[in-house]
Amino acid sequence: MTPYFPGHGDHRYRVSHYDLTLRYRVPANRLDGLARLTVSAAEPLDALDLDLGQFRVSAVTVDGVSARYSYGRGKLRVTLPRPLPAGARAGVEVRYSGSPVPVRSAWGDLGWEELTDGALVASQPIGAPSWFPCNDRPDDKASYRISLTTASPYQVIANGVLAAKRRAAGSTTWIYDQSEPMASYLASVQIGRYQLSEVAGTRLAHPSRLATRARHDFGRQGEMMVLFTDLFGPYPFTGYTAVVADDDLDIPVEAQGMSIFGRNHVDGVRGFERLIAHELAHQWFGNSLTVACWRDIWLQEGFATYAEWLWSEASGGPPAGDHAQRWHQRLAQLPQDFVLADPGAAMLFDDRVYKRGALALHALHRALGDQVFFPVLRAWTAQHRHGNVTTQEFAGHVQRHTSRPVGPLLSAWLHDKPLPGL
Repeated sequence: MTPYFPGHGDHRYRVSHYDLTLRYRVPANRLDGLARLTVSAAEPLDALDLDLGQFRVSAVTVDGVSARYSYGRGKLRVTLPRPLPAGARAGVEVRYSGSPVPVRSAWGDLGWEELTDGALVASQPIGAPSWFPCNDRPDDKASYRISLTTASPYQVIANGVLAAKRRAAGSTTWIYDQSEPMASYLASVQIGRYQLSEVAGTRLAHPSRLATRARHDFGRQGEMMVLFTDLFGPYPFTGYTAVVADDDLDIPVEAQGMSIFGRNHVDGVRGFERLIAHELAHQWFGNSLTVACWRDIWLQEGFATYAEWLWSEASGGPPAGDHAQRWHQRLAQLPQDFVLADPGAAMLFDDRVYKRGALALHALHRALGDQVFFPVLRAWTAQHRHGNVTTQEFAGHVQRHTSRPVGPLLSAWLHDKPLPGL
């Protein structure tokens, strides 16, 4: 099958670790970077391609030896000083600088984005090259160390655990370690004048003037964590941070161990609580279990949407069945020209991916019952923890856990265009 984004990623090698040393000047939107990648060859290599946006590349080395390279149209081609046999490893180092520019897409600008006073990164699905050289494939997951230096008034939040924080004259260096494997599109840094709060056992970063509203709106996140741990299995990462940027955002976005909201998603009356549940659920479905290819995105968005419905039911709102009936009626009025398990790149974030995906899970839930459905989900997240998943694997996994033939049900929801009945 043709990948949705054939211009991104190189299947001839994998990256096991990224070490990013960055310096960012907020007023100038200037990023200076040194990226060290530990790569292993999947086949004999004499060159490799990295995805990288609009920067000036000043030097490339491989295992400490200067390497020839060419750079243009989002690709940095590195000629290896010596051929790399299949299975062998090498350290690739890239020094680059410039003003980060988001990757243009059908869904708007992706990746590094300037805020009114700071910056954020929201890369799904192809925005990671806007700020570092990478093998931009969801199935190439690696550990990360992210060091970012910026002016001291700003907080820096990145994936993983804060390993060190060093102050110098007017600037602070923040160093984060992300030990659990992470896809490049989930790597993220948030830079802003944030106040940090502990709310319901999780970390919340927000503008100080929004403290009261933010603490209220995120006040039930601890209860969500308890519910989702019960339904989906142990929380897969060391910590979790919700960031409220001091700008309006179209939609919240998840990163590994982190979710990013706009100030417009904080109203003081929990009017956007379903989105808080949705982004938290992505830590299991999307961040720990990441799709192997983008056509299977329903395995992330459908699950996170169904988690919204389950939270609604558990927290005293409308039950999941009511949400299912309402959305089934809406989807039935739309053109029946959509295949959930292969929607096409242009439809990657179509509402039907989210809602039909959730409906497929609700139909499966009703067919199996609580006593089978939730153990199936817990086994799914345990078996593929920090890995990659496909629709075919999910269907096979469900069938192995029940004597009931679920193939026809899943096939109708996932592979047929007409919307099945509820």
